[in-house]
Amino acid sequence: MAMELNVRQVMVGSTHVLHVRGEIDLGTLPLLHGALMKFTNANPGIDLVVDVDGVSACDDAGLGVLLGAAGRTRETAADLVVLCSDGFLRSRLARTGFDRAVRVVDSLHLTSDQSDQGAQG
Repeated sequence: MAMELNVRQVMVGSTHVLHVRGEIDLGTLPLLHGALMKFTNANPGIDLVVDVDGVSACDDAGLGVLLGAAGRTRETAADLVVLCSDGFLRSRLARTGFDRAVRVVDSLHLTSDQSDQGAQG
């Protein structure tokens, strides 16, 4: 049985952040996809952050949903940044090449720092 997934949109200063908590798998993909669609559609042309520090597991389909959201954001001349400081999940993002397609940072203050490791756009 899949763990519950919780998503919440917040503003941190002037930064739009979508906090994601729980497990991202086939059972929770519809919720994640819907939340990301709402988040990206509501903020066209604005750089966005998806905080996955509370994610305990993320399958390949979940990574695909995040990639799709990044693509939709780029279509509006903005960027989607993934916030991830968890060592295990961060290494998965590197192993899969996700961090070459989407910028991944380990701190919210690095979202505007272009020197952090990851894709630039």
